[in-house]
Amino acid sequence: MAILQHLRWLYRELGLHSLYGAGLDAWLIIAARCCRMIAFGTNSLILALFFSSLKFSDTYIGLFMTLTLLGDVLLSLVLTVIADRVGRRRVLLAGSGMMVASGAIFAIFENYWILLVAAVAGVMSATGGDFGPFRAIEESILSTLTGPNSRADVLAWYVTVATLGQSIGTEASGRIVHYLENLEGWTLVDAYHTVFWMYTAVGILNIIFMALLSDNCEAPKTVETDTDVDEAEAFLPAAESAQEMEERTGQSLDEQPKPTKVDKQRLFSLSLISRETRPAIFKLWFLLILDSLADGMTAYSLTTFYMDQKFHLPKSTLGDITSISYFLSFLSSLSAAPLCRRLGLVNTMVFTHLPSSVAVLLFPLPNHIVLTVILLMIRTGFNNMDQAPRAAFIAAVVKPEERTAIMGITSMLRTLASTAGPTVTGILAGHQHFWIAFVAAGALRIAYDLGLFAMFVNMKLYQHEEGGPGEMRTVDARQSSDEEELRDLVSPTSATRTSNESDEAAYAR
Repeated sequence: MAILQHLRWLYRELGLHSLYGAGLDAWLIIAARCCRMIAFGTNSLILALFFSSLKFSDTYIGLFMTLTLLGDVLLSLVLTVIADRVGRRRVLLAGSGMMVASGAIFAIFENYWILLVAAVAGVMSATGGDFGPFRAIEESILSTLTGPNSRADVLAWYVTVATLGQSIGTEASGRIVHYLENLEGWTLVDAYHTVFWMYTAVGILNIIFMALLSDNCEAPKTVETDTDVDEAEAFLPAAESAQEMEERTGQSLDEQPKPTKVDKQRLFSLSLISRETRPAIFKLWFLLILDSLADGMTAYSLTTFYMDQKFHLPKSTLGDITSISYFLSFLSSLSAAPLCRRLGLVNTMVFTHLPSSVAVLLFPLPNHIVLTVILLMIRTGFNNMDQAPRAAFIAAVVKPEERTAIMGITSMLRTLASTAGPTVTGILAGHQHFWIAFVAAGALRIAYDLGLFAMFVNMKLYQHEEGGPGEMRTVDARQSSDEEELRDLVSPTSATRTSNESDEAAYAR
């Protein structure tokens, strides 16, 4: 009985009850991201090394990453803004096809400009992060499939399995490259090409996952409110009566073509964001730009390149170090959801990200590999713990019908801010001042953390949720029934009711 009680506590504490209640679509999205991050994890280790082995300069490597990120900006902006209208699943399938095409080109060609076009026009993670159209749309889908009480748990698992995928990808990449380059007749470049074929295969697997998603993943249909009509009429030069309009057009009012919501959203505009949302989201975007600029300057692919230049490590050892750091990130991400329940979303974002920022600031100081690896472990281990609460925070402060567009714009702004980073770092590296990039990036990240705490720590959440923070949606029905089953096995009814009430109070903070 005691064992069952502990298992039940662990089941709820890790948010597995929320993950189970989210349903098959959520599981497919999380599995797809895990596989995708395996591919992106291979890139974080070898991409800069691949270009270096082709004898391209540090400046060209930085330029490649910058232009690739710019391509991701345009791709993410266009696809996320139209996703709710065209269909979220169609956009995700299109992105997966681009991923396959980019991987195949990298596996075949070695010309700098061909590779650049493939990365800019397709989906190729230049930094090891999940850029492109996937993340914003998937987070919006998960926010739709979950209620306020389960959202942070599900998004935490969305991040957690991603870090596990990155760990597997970097470990496999380092081992495969080390093995293949030692085979007779194989060169280091040939080994890198083989890893890009793995990237292509994962893209095909991603297509399969996206094809299996149901209609529940599409954007919920919304009805235009009187407020929308009033705001639209404010842009008209003057109001016309029905008789005046009939005389001018020769048509009765019933015959007039009706403007639709699709027409108003045909072009991207900040007017798509409601007045209530703008103050909070604009402040958040400013802070995220600082954080993303820092991330671009010290992307994991550039970090491994820096360690390779400074310590001249074997590729297998470099892969082991990076893989272990990602695995630590996986373990730490498991605690993100429990921390959200106890500390609140903003506190979790700040106090888990701050140690990582300090580690970035101090990263270039040690001259010994052991201390450098310890700082890398601290940076990576804490780095992803803010991702799930950040996505849940955005979902909590915006209206449900705005989520996909706002998450897409957020992803676009973050990627755009990241684009300057690799070029700056490439120039610094070319002049033997690589270390300055880490110091500047650490300072920017710390500014982001402190600004986030100052601006949002007392903000009220879930004001746009139907029924408020205590509402549980119908998609959580399976979760409730599962909790009842566990309750019957191991604890009295009152204990479960008390636990549920404490969870709701924690999420409302």
